[in-house]
Amino acid sequence: MKTVSEQFAVGGMSCSFCAESIRKAYDRTDGVEDVDVGLAHEEVRVRYDDDRVSEVELKDTLRDLGYTIRDPDKRERFREQQAELEAGKRRFALAGAGSLVTAALMLWMIFVVSRFESESMAMDLVTLGLALGTMFGPGRYILEKAIQSLRRGIFNQHVLLEAGAFAGLLGGLLGLTVFPGFPTVHFFAVSVFVTTYHVLSEYTSLLVRTRTSRAVQDLLELRPDTARRVTDEGVEEVPVDDLEVGDRVRVKPGEHVPVDGTVREGESAVDESVATGESIPEEKIPDDEVIGGSVNRTGTLLVEVIATGDDAFLNRVAREIEAARATKPGIVRLADSVLRYFVPGVLLIAALAFLFWLVAPAVWQGGPFGTGPNVQRAAFAALAVLVLGYPCALGMATPLALIRGGGAAARRGVLLRSADAFQVLPDIDRVVLDKTGTITVGEPSVVETVAFGAGRTEFDILATAATAEAFSGHPLADAVLERADEHGLEYDDPEAFESVTGKGVRATVDGDELLVGKPDWLAAAGVDVSRATDDLDALRNRGLTAVGVACDGDLLGLVGIGDEIKADAEATVRRLRDAGITPVMITGDDERTARAVADVVGIDRVLADVLPEEKRAEIRRLQEADHRVAMVGDGINDAPGLTQADVGIAIGAGTDIAIESADVVLVGERLGGVVDAYEIGAKSYHKTRQNLLAAFAFNGVGVAAATTGLVHPVFAMIAMVLSVSAVLANSFAGQLLSGEGINTEFALREGGTADASSGEPATK
Repeated sequence: MKTVSEQFAVGGMSCSFCAESIRKAYDRTDGVEDVDVGLAHEEVRVRYDDDRVSEVELKDTLRDLGYTIRDPDKRERFREQQAELEAGKRRFALAGAGSLVTAALMLWMIFVVSRFESESMAMDLVTLGLALGTMFGPGRYILEKAIQSLRRGIFNQHVLLEAGAFAGLLGGLLGLTVFPGFPTVHFFAVSVFVTTYHVLSEYTSLLVRTRTSRAVQDLLELRPDTARRVTDEGVEEVPVDDLEVGDRVRVKPGEHVPVDGTVREGESAVDESVATGESIPEEKIPDDEVIGGSVNRTGTLLVEVIATGDDAFLNRVAREIEAARATKPGIVRLADSVLRYFVPGVLLIAALAFLFWLVAPAVWQGGPFGTGPNVQRAAFAALAVLVLGYPCALGMATPLALIRGGGAAARRGVLLRSADAFQVLPDIDRVVLDKTGTITVGEPSVVETVAFGAGRTEFDILATAATAEAFSGHPLADAVLERADEHGLEYDDPEAFESVTGKGVRATVDGDELLVGKPDWLAAAGVDVSRATDDLDALRNRGLTAVGVACDGDLLGLVGIGDEIKADAEATVRRLRDAGITPVMITGDDERTARAVADVVGIDRVLADVLPEEKRAEIRRLQEADHRVAMVGDGINDAPGLTQADVGIAIGAGTDIAIESADVVLVGERLGGVVDAYEIGAKSYHKTRQNLLAAFAFNGVGVAAATTGLVHPVFAMIAMVLSVSAVLANSFAGQLLSGEGINTEFALREGGTADASSGEPATK
């Protein structure tokens, strides 16, 4: 036996019923050992014995169920999703138009045709055409899915919808041909309306899901399309995909490194935040490795290719994101757990109601049920059960709570993108926090300045360093110049300037030689740095990069450069602990820097020097230990972890890839939104449960009443309207009274929380 694994990108999934249908179909397929269905990103991973079942058969199973298999190429897959979205939009436009016309005809029937009965047959035929057109036109794909599900003994929302739609169609046809008293138009209208509702719900789901599909595409676009390959004949520009291991490429300052490789010539500062998330560039010299997608800042490098294709870093991260999508723990929504039993229950009750009104009058002759089989009442009862059993309000309960909670969240700078987040947030007991850009600001800045010698101030040291660094393009020099400008310090341009890659700068001002750079470089140049030993250790223990400032061989002072901790980081960690949630820091930075930051904000558990795939693995381990995990991050290296977590929370000021991989986005840079999201999620989940209770009560009472065979379809439709109205009222009445939801667009645009009374952001 040979077990292999395949992963498919599946089109057409809209809810956890779809995921459950696929899972059941594969469970009943001989040779399939295990299957993971990732609804959020429409990914299916199947492990199977290829001696008993083939990949083609697995794909055919998906196609038979009515789903599509998307192209493995990421960019082509996105184009396919866009095409599906356009198709869904057209289907909804057609079905919506049919519903509007049907509603207009029903009003015409109520207010006009009741006076002119001779016109009712025409109305019946028109609504019949609308019902058939909607069911077999824009709704045809639902019918195909229902048929394939029934073939496999799977009862899902497609089966129930088609049962209700065909019940309406059959009721109308019975009114036209057998029972003149049947409300024909209203039965046909039911077929139109339930089909339209389902088309709308699936289109909305597809719209949300398509927005998240850009993550991998954006990731791959970080890599340049071409590279400068150096050969014995000279330099040629070639597609990156044509490079092979051992080729050499030239990378100029400001360019992205096109491939994973080893530096063979040159020295430069390289921004590797794409992999490590760290804001301070790494100094690269010959024999150091560089990562594809990182940015070359200062010098020109000659890089030898060491990995291409699937082995390259960016492709590995893309693979990790996809694997995380497929293996993310399944979330059974509360509504779907109810519907799992509700769907077969409604079908069973409809059949029993039909049999009852056929059998009971015959068994109890002259009793309360009549004197003989009542075919008309039996048909009416069964049809009314199917119509009233269609869970319109149940289906709307969770989305409406999401909309309500989304408005409240937006006011506090939190964008909730997924209904799943509402379901899981109340159960979160671990929050994994990235360091750089999440707990810290994410940019190098001057944190502390130390002056040596009588009469010298910290501002003197900063001004001297700014003078020496005035012509430098290094990010650390930018931090010095920015802080000098913030304090309004004056500094001159140097008369002579030299940048020593990986060491520092040498400048001449008024005949004095200034050195600004690494302390060991200053020591090698003859500067006595022994007096700064204690201060150097103190700065380094705080995770800061220490830069020495010297003039004519005399050490003037030190500048500590690092990534500042966000103002609300410590308070956020404290709020998490108060809520019973354990915070964990996980970072690609070194242990000393990570521990220094963790000690300040109050985090006990720290994992440092962690690669992107290791972040995802750690979250997976926590999940396997029965923890519900949220991850907060902002970088490309966080994307696999954000996708794997039960709830991924991205800092809105971070990379697009992190944002697209997350379920929740914190607008701006404020970390406190993590706890806000948790609190809003808990409240919204409570509101969802109330909605479901109200919706289920209406459906349950309606189905019970329909079994009597006395419920007119008009009353059935009224009951559906009442149930939806109850859900709407519960979702938004309190919000409207309190003014919630006002100015949320302003809050999102400004990255803060809006003041409903003034229309201005209260905080940023």
